Amino acid sequence: MTNLMFYSTNGSPERVDFRQALLSGQAPDMGLYMPEHIPRISPEDISRFSKMRYPEIAYRVVGPYIGDLIPKKDLISMLEDAYNFDVPIERVFDRAHVMRLDRGPTCSFKDFAARLMGRLVQYFLEREGRSIIILTATSGDTGSAVAHAFYGLSNVRVVVLYPREEVTERQRKQMTTLGGNVHALAVDGKFDDCQALVKRAFADPELGDLNLSSANSINVGRLLPQAVYYFYAYSRISEGEEIVVSVPSGNFGNLMGGLIAMRMGLPVRRFVVATNENDEFPVFMRTGTYRPIRPSRNCISNAMNVGHPSNLARVFALYGGWMDEKGDVRKQPDLDAMRRDMFAVSVSDDETRKTIKEVYERHRVLLEPHGAVGWAGLMRYMEEIESWEPSVSLETADPAKFPEEIVRVLGVVPPLPRAMAELDSLEEHIEQISGSYESLKSYLRGLR
Repeated sequence: MTNLMFYSTNGSPERVDFRQALLSGQAPDMGLYMPEHIPRISPEDISRFSKMRYPEIAYRVVGPYIGDLIPKKDLISMLEDAYNFDVPIERVFDRAHVMRLDRGPTCSFKDFAARLMGRLVQYFLEREGRSIIILTATSGDTGSAVAHAFYGLSNVRVVVLYPREEVTERQRKQMTTLGGNVHALAVDGKFDDCQALVKRAFADPELGDLNLSSANSINVGRLLPQAVYYFYAYSRISEGEEIVVSVPSGNFGNLMGGLIAMRMGLPVRRFVVATNENDEFPVFMRTGTYRPIRPSRNCISNAMNVGHPSNLARVFALYGGWMDEKGDVRKQPDLDAMRRDMFAVSVSDDETRKTIKEVYERHRVLLEPHGAVGWAGLMRYMEEIESWEPSVSLETADPAKFPEEIVRVLGVVPPLPRAMAELDSLEEHIEQISGSYESLKSYLRGLR
């Protein structure tokens, strides 16, 4: 079997297989890895997904990208182990649904990608007898999901950068109470600053001996598993019709997973790309001009406070364009095709709070701020397009991660899942660094 190869969005002629793309994280030219072609799943095979469990669907979606690098029985074992929790889909009204991606160990959709990625990385490292440092930036949920996915592995150390003032207490404690091989760095800055520090470290030849890799959605190993739950949603809510999917969007890895699923053959009428007040992408879709927002705007849907989403480089590449790592558009994508596939909206904090209140009072469905942004975007799409296909909005985190906001809006304390119940009694391990690159570089050198 010829393994599928991956290229860099910045145009390097080098091609790598899945293992190389996974372990390196980012291409040497600071581009992001993309598959040279996207495998198709036939309509007949997709129709059979309705009778399959989540890990079985995941094998059929992710397997073609890995090829023969991992034996079938080993990959299936990883998938069964990674996806040992429920994926509920709730009907809210008519044919509009919410898919709850918050039942994993850190109560966030990031578990779907991080748990499989952790197992894939461990598989390759054990066979090569080597170790790596996972360096990742988080705006809220990625850090805890990655930290838990790699916690306790002897051949992996995890360094998580997070904006000191822009994560909730429970998000922070999910990262900082592990210790061991997990190092949490509180950065004096925004998520975009954390992300820029990580990218610069990967490109620094003086840190080459550290074997750095990424677990952000810039890593293709984080990205591909996110295509799976779109197929799962379709298999549970559609009887052959195209579906509409609303995706709360920050760094755009979640959306990119959906676009890959669409190219693989998933029948999607439209993606609703729902951002918070960081509206650089909705503005681009409306005007054709892209301008990053620097600094990013601080919203209550804090994991989406991203003024320049890294994965836009992949979105542009998918539509024939080129965006470099700085956010400069070197070649315009096919904007007409993007508009056919995507409906982009920006949702204010006031609208987010109003949505949480209305959905709870009308339907007794509890949303947190990110899920509320997605739902508000879906409702706006339905009103403007007058389209009533089967639809699903992604709920990306458990409401218990945002208790202050839920209590403020509803006067209701969200139930605390068992996975989060012990956080308040655990000791935190935090290192403070400035927003300068030298502060991060000095810290990483100390890990040698």
